[in-house]
Amino acid sequence: MINIMIADDHRMIIDGLTSMLATEAGVKVTGEASSGKELLEKMEQTPVDIVLMDINMPELDGIEATRKVKAKYPAVRILVLSMYNNPEFIRSLLEAGASGYILKNTGKDELMEAIRQVYAGQNYYGKEVTKVMMESLRGSSSNNNFSLTNREKEVLKLIVEECTTSEIAERLFISTHTVETHRKNLLSKLNLKNTAGLVKYAIEKGYYL
Repeated sequence: MINIMIADDHRMIIDGLTSMLATEAGVKVTGEASSGKELLEKMEQTPVDIVLMDINMPELDGIEATRKVKAKYPAVRILVLSMYNNPEFIRSLLEAGASGYILKNTGKDELMEAIRQVYAGQNYYGKEVTKVMMESLRGSSSNNNFSLTNREKEVLKLIVEECTTSEIAERLFISTHTVETHRKNLLSKLNLKNTAGLVKYAIEKGYYL
């Protein structure tokens, strides 16, 4: 059973999410909070696996609440559910320790997919979130400390867009072996362990092509 706490200062959002999740097997809403401060207080007595976190809340906003939750309960996963598709907010939440970020206009299917992936220890970023982040980062490569070749940048872009090795090879007119070589070079240069790390790095650090 996935125990979920909802942190949002809008009653309608809390009621809507609670009603939606009540029909899903394997998940349970164990509590709710209308502020970051209330969230931290309730977590002391309530079992929580995932917090559905809003950003704009009184007393303690979602960004600070995420930092405090992760500092005190590192095993708890934070899934941000916000109306703001703002790259600065997204980066701030990821840096604070959030495991995912989706928009409030997200459908039920994607919400459940995000919950399951985050619970499994993975990161989840909604498609709209990823798209806005990539668009906002265009031309920001000068702010990075790593020197990637043009080809490595092209491969990184396609990795973030969730292309498979074969799809990348087809788009760039290179062999799958060459794609894998570029992937290994990226991991080595950026000191990362896997493809998920590349995606997370590109979104968090603003590395764009």
